[in-house]
Amino acid sequence: MKHSVRIACIFVLLVSTALIAYLALGTSAHWVFVSAMWASAWISAACAVFGIAYTVCAAVLVRRFFARSIAEATAFPAVTIVKPLHGDEQALMQNLVSFCRQDYPGPLQYLFGVHDSLDVALEVVERVKDLFPKADITVVADSRLYGPNRKMSNILNMLPHAKHDILLFADSDVTVERNYLRRVVGELHEPNVGLVTCLYRGQPDAGFWARLSANASNYQFLPGVVLGLALGMARPCFGQTLAMRRTTLERIGGFAQFVHHLAEDHAIGEAVRLSGEKVVVPAFVVTHACLEKTASEFVEHELRWSRTIRTIDPAGHLGSILTHPLAFALLSGLMSRGAVWSGIVLVTAIVARIALKLQLDKALRHSSTVVALLPIWDLVPFAVYLLSFLSSRVVWRGFNFKVGRDGLLVPIVEE
Repeated sequence: MKHSVRIACIFVLLVSTALIAYLALGTSAHWVFVSAMWASAWISAACAVFGIAYTVCAAVLVRRFFARSIAEATAFPAVTIVKPLHGDEQALMQNLVSFCRQDYPGPLQYLFGVHDSLDVALEVVERVKDLFPKADITVVADSRLYGPNRKMSNILNMLPHAKHDILLFADSDVTVERNYLRRVVGELHEPNVGLVTCLYRGQPDAGFWARLSANASNYQFLPGVVLGLALGMARPCFGQTLAMRRTTLERIGGFAQFVHHLAEDHAIGEAVRLSGEKVVVPAFVVTHACLEKTASEFVEHELRWSRTIRTIDPAGHLGSILTHPLAFALLSGLMSRGAVWSGIVLVTAIVARIALKLQLDKALRHSSTVVALLPIWDLVPFAVYLLSFLSSRVVWRGFNFKVGRDGLLVPIVEE
């Protein structure tokens, strides 16, 4: 990854030098400009080739990852499912119902929490109660805040009402299959496992921006995590699923310490690892609802995620620029003025991306989206990635924050 960072820095330096020379010295420096542009074209091609190799490796590793066996529970201890809620998200009913329809013989408590007793999410909870009258459902409405991370405050308000020793925290926008709990509890019973988390795929609502968000999750984020796990470079932990024992929660000192974190899930995973227990990512995915309806919603969401990664892993985030082979292949063609070799690189990059996409579609068991739109799916997230370096500001549930280098949230007060 250090080599990736160096290549990216050299490329930016070359392009900047060429432009400065051209603007400062005029036509007499034309040869300098042309030479620098050709050098930049070759460096862009090298970056694209690196990205193609990454893409091919990711396709192979995705297949291997999802071919792994998954532990299933043979004993069924009681579980409390903790779901922080906020507003009536479009897929909320479907998401909550999927948790209530689990094929799990053990006792289950469903713990739903909101900050406002008038939150419309509670209307959906009432409908869930009507559908599952025998379910053990507890609702907590508590407005107390302990820091800028409102989700963690919501969870802290709910935890005193949790009945069972196995706690499963899951975001409100997650849908799961019927054997989900069997698998999560089975993995949690493996030796020295302190926390189970899950990869997720995007399930888009109708509309271009929701589909773009889902594709960014499925074809950019997910293969990167799988490759990072295979190489021992990733230490993931995702709020879509955090399953742990109460003893583990107590061992790491509780959740109050995470109320100022943007990436509280990552911080929780690191705390569990530091306690001497393992964080496990089993070979299946849950479904994350992608509901962005406008370009601004898409950009806000993607920037928050990208800037989160930038704060917790700055070197890795910078180096991940080389996981965008299509963008570099196009840049190489532009700077070489359409040289034949740049066209070969471009075609190879497209073929590699299609191969990865088809492999992921098979592994995730969902219907394929239009392949012709793949360049758009790749280039827009690349543009958002570049924007992530321009500021540390994020928007989360309508509130503006600045993210510090330590990943802590600082509320921005608008004047």
